[in-house]
Amino acid sequence: MWEYLQHLSFWDWLGLGTVLLILEVFGAGGYLLWIGVAAAGVGVVSFLIPLPWTLQFLLFAVLSVLTAVYWWRRQRTASRPSDQPGLNMRGQELIGCTFTVQSAIVGGRGKIKVNDGVWMVIGPDLPVGSQVRVISQEGAILRVEAAS
Repeated sequence: MWEYLQHLSFWDWLGLGTVLLILEVFGAGGYLLWIGVAAAGVGVVSFLIPLPWTLQFLLFAVLSVLTAVYWWRRQRTASRPSDQPGLNMRGQELIGCTFTVQSAIVGGRGKIKVNDGVWMVIGPDLPVGSQVRVISQEGAILRVEAAS
């Protein structure tokens, strides 16, 4: 084992990096990606500058920690609250808008036409043609009230 470590080449590091990147494909959540990049980095450095195996392992440890910290910081900044919290929430943008009842609201349920689509609504019983205002969204159903 010691003889193998003393003759560690850049191919060994590139191979380790490749194996780690392949394992990342199976769903390691990004962690093996950066460890694999660190191993490949050691392979490149040891190709350019022949290093003893102890320095190669030290470089691998340092690069692994640096890339893991980089990934951790990147993930923290990516999880910031959005400046557009209603993006891709179509029902949220309808709150406060007024629409015409397409299918009478009977027993608290009916339908309204919104642009080229139809939404299920819950609210007070109203006949077809009445004007309603959207007050909230509950999944795919809009809660409405009679527009004044």
